[in-house]
Amino acid sequence: MKAVDLAATAVANTFRSKLRTTLTVLALFVGAFTLTITTALGAGVSTYIETQVNAFAADDVLLVQAQTDPTAAAADEGPAEWDPDSSTSSNSQPGGPPLAGAQSEPLSDDDLDTVAAIEGITGIDPVRAVSTDWVSTATSDRFEFSVNPQSAVTVADLEAGEQLDQSGRDFEVVLPNDYLDALGLASADDAVGTEITIGMTDITGDTHEIVAEVVGVSRSSLFASGAGANNALVTELSTLRTAGIDGADENSTIAIAYLESGLTAEQIEAVTADLDDAGFSAQTIEDQLGIVTTIIAGITGVLNAFAIVALIAAAFGIVNTLLMSVQERTREIGLMKAMGMGSGRIFTLFSLEAVTIGVIGSVIGVGAAMLVGSGLGGVLATGPLADLEGLSLFLFEPASLLGVVVLISAIAFLSGALPASRAARQRPIESLRYE
Repeated sequence: MKAVDLAATAVANTFRSKLRTTLTVLALFVGAFTLTITTALGAGVSTYIETQVNAFAADDVLLVQAQTDPTAAAADEGPAEWDPDSSTSSNSQPGGPPLAGAQSEPLSDDDLDTVAAIEGITGIDPVRAVSTDWVSTATSDRFEFSVNPQSAVTVADLEAGEQLDQSGRDFEVVLPNDYLDALGLASADDAVGTEITIGMTDITGDTHEIVAEVVGVSRSSLFASGAGANNALVTELSTLRTAGIDGADENSTIAIAYLESGLTAEQIEAVTADLDDAGFSAQTIEDQLGIVTTIIAGITGVLNAFAIVALIAAAFGIVNTLLMSVQERTREIGLMKAMGMGSGRIFTLFSLEAVTIGVIGSVIGVGAAMLVGSGLGGVLATGPLADLEGLSLFLFEPASLLGVVVLISAIAFLSGALPASRAARQRPIESLRYE
């Protein structure tokens, strides 16, 4: 029997007992469906997180702050008493992700000089406190407005326009796209080049108005909030806030350290170790946000475990199906051997039947998962997840889909090995006498 004939016979034999085969296929379907959905979910969310992180931070910066005193922290049995002369309400800079070390001391000029002198660091900028009240255009009302003071290390996910010119002297803004309607801007493209007026109140209570140009429009981000502003505008806002009063501007609790270009991961770790020895803690944005991807990977792994359990149960179903098929076809096996079919061909025939069941179950499961995932993702994207622009909740990658089919087919083949081996060992005379 030729290979093509052998495969055709295996497919035909698979459906001799339609009910039994259907139940086995359904068990594989459940495993394939679950494994495909969870894999696509993990890929979709991880890709979105990675895109957001890449859009948020430059690769060559560290966020530096003074180390906390672990001895003092351990001695505290509760929150420290508030001291109006030294306590701060928070060290979380507005317009960005929460920063580690809520008890960090402010960084002095000497601290900044110490950090800048460490090998591998080319410069350091304190994250300035930025406070704004409202924004408007020439034809709109005033709306609440905030500026991300970490714009120097952000790469906006632009819908239109261009990135901020951090070295320029003109005041530039990257406007979040949810301001377009409020400010009477027809589209992102129309907003580029528009002048906006930013209002703020200084520490003495006086108000100031600053005019800036919109150079770009950004999509909403998971990790960064507020408008982007270039260094010239951030400096102006910070200066106006203090109203020229000496000592009014508190030292920043966090600073941005710029690394030499082309440093390897080991060299960056060495810079971090040097900072630690000097009394500072340093992290990349990816370090601070890495816990998010870790949690996603953990959840996906747990869900995949349920899929594997379903596949193991289906594997026993395949063993049972083929064992019963071998028993029912004992005389037929004996006849095939009597006509010259070797044990290897018999083994291959029953193994192909197992693989056929695996392919059918996996293909149907993968197809159903793609239909359900695409439909559910579309509904969620226009509903509860509408604010997360660019999120494809279920990302069906061809390599992953093929991997699911190959994995389940392999499980089916291994499951069919025992029944196929039993069939191959049948003796022709005894098989022909079998009742």
